[in-house]
Amino acid sequence: MVQINVPAHDLPTLLQAKPSTGNDPDSGKNRPEVQGHAEEIKEYIRKRASNGQPWILGTLTANIAPDKIEIIELGRGICLVAIPRGVKLDITDGQHRKRAIHDLIESPDSELIGQDDFPITLVLEGDFNQCQTDFRDMAQTRQLDKSLLLSFGEFEGRVGITKMLVERVPMFYGKTEKIKGTPDIKKKLIYTTNYIARAVSCAFADAPDNELKDFDVDTSSEALVRCLKQFFSECSQTRHIFEIPPDELKVEKVGAFKENCLLGMSVGLEILGRLLYCTYDKDSKSFDAEKVSEMAQLDWSRSSDLWEGNVVLSSPNPTNPAKPYKISAGANSVRIAVSKAKANLGW
Repeated sequence: MVQINVPAHDLPTLLQAKPSTGNDPDSGKNRPEVQGHAEEIKEYIRKRASNGQPWILGTLTANIAPDKIEIIELGRGICLVAIPRGVKLDITDGQHRKRAIHDLIESPDSELIGQDDFPITLVLEGDFNQCQTDFRDMAQTRQLDKSLLLSFGEFEGRVGITKMLVERVPMFYGKTEKIKGTPDIKKKLIYTTNYIARAVSCAFADAPDNELKDFDVDTSSEALVRCLKQFFSECSQTRHIFEIPPDELKVEKVGAFKENCLLGMSVGLEILGRLLYCTYDKDSKSFDAEKVSEMAQLDWSRSSDLWEGNVVLSSPNPTNPAKPYKISAGANSVRIAVSKAKANLGW
């Protein structure tokens, strides 16, 4: 294979995608197009480039039969690649990136990338079946856990606020898994970055997936840090975890907390976030301290009647007698739990 650099304006005419169609994988060299994915890539480039921010796309991969091009070797791994007019490179991987670049070149924003060159890894292969195999082999990457994606996310909106909370709230500091999808109790980890991010979105927007792009990181995180410190220190079921430094925390204590307190689970943090939203004043950008104190007095234990029948479902004949319940984190279950808590608070 060789790697070539192609000017942005030449990319749409030089590359051609051959995605599969219908229910026939053999109708193309790569997967069917995913609706909306190219648009997401285009908007990513447009937003970053128009704001003068760095942006990056993965190298595209294409294939061509070796006899259709000429390679002029210059030595030490450097060469010139002569591609005759009319010859097309078949995309092996990167059809959505190509579509995004194509659309931008033909849009009024073409100047954003008009001077850029894009790298293409060119595989010298003309066999159709091998090209399909190449696509499959390149698709063997493992999907990244949400916590890792958040940890490496841009420091803005809910990502920035979440990172500030993980460092400044003793309940989270040193007790949060930042890479994997679930916390390892043996490492004395209670939460994941994703658990906290969902709670952050609920606290400010009452929606677990809101990116909070319009929220200032410093102002918002300061308000939520102050609020959570108050809540976790006043709540009798979290105070002992809140006050213990991570290096002094015992595995047994972490296990007992996660087993007995709803606030040791993702669904508990989501409920907390949605209740905090009811105390948030958008004008003063602060949480009502009196209402936060009221929330801290709720019974957050898993066995509380507040959560029974909504997010905590007990079984009369459990398969595991040591765990006679299951946790339901569905949207409807959370909604009922929040409504029940608000009724208990008289809100």
